[in-house]
Amino acid sequence: MPVIEIYSTKACPFCRMAKSLLDQKGAEYSEILVDADPSRMTEAVERSGGRQTVPQIFIDDQHVGGYDELNALDRKGGLDPLLGS
Repeated sequence: MPVIEIYSTKACPFCRMAKSLLDQKGAEYSEILVDADPSRMTEAVERSGGRQTVPQIFIDDQHVGGYDELNALDRKGGLDPLLGS
């Protein structure tokens, strides 16, 4: 099973959509709430190469991007192999 991390906030609709897509795939993930710990946003920006929005999604330390990129990857058939499906 891959290690999936999502930097998110409680109020972010794109974060909810990303988590919903992963839930539909049966993927387990760790959610890192940057609004609960702002220092984690600095970590997300560094790991993502400067992106300052949420969600920022990582699968096995590979930066996938945000919800739009995750959804596009799924539509192209590239998400299931990363998830081991």
